[in-house]
Amino acid sequence: MSKYKNTLAFAQEKDQFDPLRKWRDEFLIPDFHEKPVVYFTGNSLGLQPKRTQEYIQQELNDWAKWGVEGHFDAKNPWFSYHELLTEKAAKIVGATNKEVVITHSLTTNLHLLMVSFYRPKGKRIKILCEGKAFPSDQYALQSQAKHHGYSIDEAIVEVFPREGEHLLRNEDIVSKIEELGDELAMVMIGGLNYYTGQLLDMKSITEAGHKVGAKVGFDLAHAAGNVELSLHDWNVDFAAWCTYKYMNSSPGGVAGLFVHEKHVTNDDLPRFAGWWGHNKEKRFKMEPEFQPIQSAESWQLSNAPVLGMAAHKASLDIFDEVGMAAISKKREDITAYLEFVINEVSKASENADFEIITPKNPKERGSQLSILAHGQGKDLFDAMAKEGVVADWREPNVIRIAPVPLYNSYEDVYRFSEILKNAIQ
Repeated sequence: MSKYKNTLAFAQEKDQFDPLRKWRDEFLIPDFHEKPVVYFTGNSLGLQPKRTQEYIQQELNDWAKWGVEGHFDAKNPWFSYHELLTEKAAKIVGATNKEVVITHSLTTNLHLLMVSFYRPKGKRIKILCEGKAFPSDQYALQSQAKHHGYSIDEAIVEVFPREGEHLLRNEDIVSKIEELGDELAMVMIGGLNYYTGQLLDMKSITEAGHKVGAKVGFDLAHAAGNVELSLHDWNVDFAAWCTYKYMNSSPGGVAGLFVHEKHVTNDDLPRFAGWWGHNKEKRFKMEPEFQPIQSAESWQLSNAPVLGMAAHKASLDIFDEVGMAAISKKREDITAYLEFVINEVSKASENADFEIITPKNPKERGSQLSILAHGQGKDLFDAMAKEGVVADWREPNVIRIAPVPLYNSYEDVYRFSEILKNAIQ
């Protein structure tokens, strides 16, 4: 007997007793549609916190008042603005303050990190990644291999799901790491797969990589702010993430990077340098030789994009007030409710068969569910969009939806199920 019911009364009761209910009012729900919007694409772009405008306006006011002097005299001095984000970001990814910095963009950060951690030598040249990684990751890995003089085929090894399956098996990833052995230079995998919504076992992957002498890093674009992470304790070498999905930091907003504590004080570790990564005490002495800050900050290049960071700070403050434990608790429940109503609609329909290819185990997924719509084409997706559902379509027939705990309601889930049912008919 399920603990869920696919009724409006049940959904409204869940909302009434939801500990995170008030946080929905902290966000601006899109109103571009004639009908109330069901926004299930926080896995592509998070919604705008209401406080974002105030945070950005503060910096605009200080720019107007102070001009260049705002670097030191603004309410939040721009010289050290990125430091306002560090502790709160570190909590979200399970890191120490010296291991995290908010800077640049996701793929830029991945390239900068791979300069340091992809160091092919002799026969140890292989990079292991997931098959059909997000294209930006594929391009980054391929260009890194080519930069070192290797062809894609000789340097990059992909792990795919088994025949007839949609998900990667952890034992297959570990087995491939062991098989590559002393030919493996680096593992670089998406911690949570953008297509299936599968959360990988990053701890065991890291342990397996280190056991054969490889460096291990993760793209956390779909994991940061979505699931609880423990990068420091897992002994991950490096990681990078964008902040505009689950962390609501504005379109194309600033990104984060993590470098494990054991690496940040290694001045001999190769890295591309810029003056914002140079010793803060000596930065304005304009010295000719780079002296890296003894933290992840040394991977910074240029001074902080303050307006983008102000937008990110608005959301980080909310995360800090709510906490990842509470966010994760609701995420598991509201995602399970969404899974329930989709299955109910599928069972009741003669015209559609919906297969959720995201793992059923809540510990192996985040907010996102990926629905394989057997026997349906994009007409179904378009029909739902006409009724106010904002979701994501991936060819040939996958619909990605993500109920975000901070601003999605259980009533959103119920309304989605009704729209889905009517769209089939």
